[in-house]
Amino acid sequence: MERQRADLEQIHLIDAIGPFFRGYDRRTINWSKIPWAHVAQQMEAGDGENFWAQVREDLRTLAGQAAVWGYDSVSLDDVSHLADHAWLEPEVRARTARYREEFRQCFALLIQAGLRVFVTMDIFSATPEMRTQMAKTGCTVNEMLRTLLEEFLTAFPEVSGVILRIGESDGKDVRDDFHSELVIQKPGQARELLDALLPVFEERQRRLIFRTWTVGAYKIGDLMWHRDTFAAVFDGIKSPALVISMKYGESDFFRYLPLNKNFFRNTIPKIIELQARREYEGCGEYPSFVGWEYERYIRELSQGANIIGCMVWCQTGGWVPFRRLAFLQPEAVWTDLNTYVTIQIVKHGAVVADAVRDFAKLRDLGDADALIELLRLSDEVIRELLYVEEFAQQKLFFRRVRIPPLLQVYWCNIFISHSIKKVVHYFVKDAEAALRSAARCLDNLERMESLAAKAGLPVEDIEYMHDTFRLLALGREYCLLPFTPEMEAKIRAAKKAYKAKYPKRGLRARYRVKTDFTPLLLKRRHLGWALQLFMRKHRGYRWVDRIVTLNLLSLIYRVISKRRPHWIPKFARESAMGVDVVFK
Repeated sequence: MERQRADLEQIHLIDAIGPFFRGYDRRTINWSKIPWAHVAQQMEAGDGENFWAQVREDLRTLAGQAAVWGYDSVSLDDVSHLADHAWLEPEVRARTARYREEFRQCFALLIQAGLRVFVTMDIFSATPEMRTQMAKTGCTVNEMLRTLLEEFLTAFPEVSGVILRIGESDGKDVRDDFHSELVIQKPGQARELLDALLPVFEERQRRLIFRTWTVGAYKIGDLMWHRDTFAAVFDGIKSPALVISMKYGESDFFRYLPLNKNFFRNTIPKIIELQARREYEGCGEYPSFVGWEYERYIRELSQGANIIGCMVWCQTGGWVPFRRLAFLQPEAVWTDLNTYVTIQIVKHGAVVADAVRDFAKLRDLGDADALIELLRLSDEVIRELLYVEEFAQQKLFFRRVRIPPLLQVYWCNIFISHSIKKVVHYFVKDAEAALRSAARCLDNLERMESLAAKAGLPVEDIEYMHDTFRLLALGREYCLLPFTPEMEAKIRAAKKAYKAKYPKRGLRARYRVKTDFTPLLLKRRHLGWALQLFMRKHRGYRWVDRIVTLNLLSLIYRVISKRRPHWIPKFARESAMGVDVVFK
């Protein structure tokens, strides 16, 4: 078949799912995709017209601002809920028909604003009846995907392309008509998927954006950082429809990560994924500025192989109670600032300070120089108090995952426990420097409150940051200093005061502070032996990884999860996809 050449314009893409979370009143929100069960509930409750009218109004606001700032494309979820098929359950098919009608209007107003539309798709998402019919007829996943995509792209000629995710599926909290699961387990299967689907996009001159993000499951789990896996999937592909999308580092959206070297391999067009609403750094509840971090990445990326743009996440990501909506609420100013500065850096090569000053003018803020100083201090506080710098600078791998550099905080959870204390003691040798750094950061936070006032920004956000990071500083003291009953009492009192001051949910929801001062029976030297056995400092796999970590450990974990599930912390079992996915 003669392959046609697709449009090779650049892509500067931003997610647009925020409007669909209006009225979604849950303690912890799964921000990984549109909450479809919530959307269905709004329609079935008889308030569908008002719900969709509000969505369209919000999308107009978001699209108008994003286009003016320099974005040329948006992403929305998802093909599975918008593609029609005879095997869908009747009630699901009826909902799909309604979704198609409403999304057609949404797509039209986004395009009218000058934005191209891309729609996400998990590999593989289906309803129970679809899975039953596939098993009966012998229909393969690739055949079903091809059928669904052909139908979807034909029904929606206004859609510019589809964003495929193969390495992460729906979280355990998702209750929906469709549920995704990981079906791509080997590099060869990913290549077969691309070979099956690319002609569908080429024939229609659309783009297939293929994300390399994985959570470490199966042999494909190291796709985002392992050169051989990357080569096995992509080498030799000449399709004009394919775009590779990669997060900037070899892990999730954390700091201290070097630029992913796969950006410099092969000549397939690539886009870099960046996050403006930092899911591990407060989700916009306080300033977690990305300007200087992203400026370094983009400078390095100038030597990359065929980089054609970016995918910026301003709302997507994380399981948290934080709910400020980018572009739509004045409280989301820190996320909006990151979103604006990011596109100025990526698309126009702007100097960070100039971009910040421009944003201050756009929002009619106060002293721009005070804002820049506040952001510099905040950047230091994030890097040195949210992260433990000595640990964060270490390159560590476990199985097919690069260990996150953030040690005591995960999404909205702060961990102060004896087990964390032992791990911190093992990795952090210069305790005095780490404690001095924490004290300096608390001083920075006091200065930031007056700077926020000068800049015309919410001082209460800095106060919230100060209160939260004071807990982090106490946790660091607990981890690095000898234990005393007074220290335990001090932490408990601070935790109680924090809970009393901040609510569980709302526009300024609190972090969960998980404390456990029960001594860990494992001795420090035994912990050290275990960490040396299971963690490595290099990307390549050792013989012990191939024999023990990648194989035997999976068997051991399965036995423990069945016979001693209480040995695995509830947070690890139930959060997102569950920790068990790492052992697949």
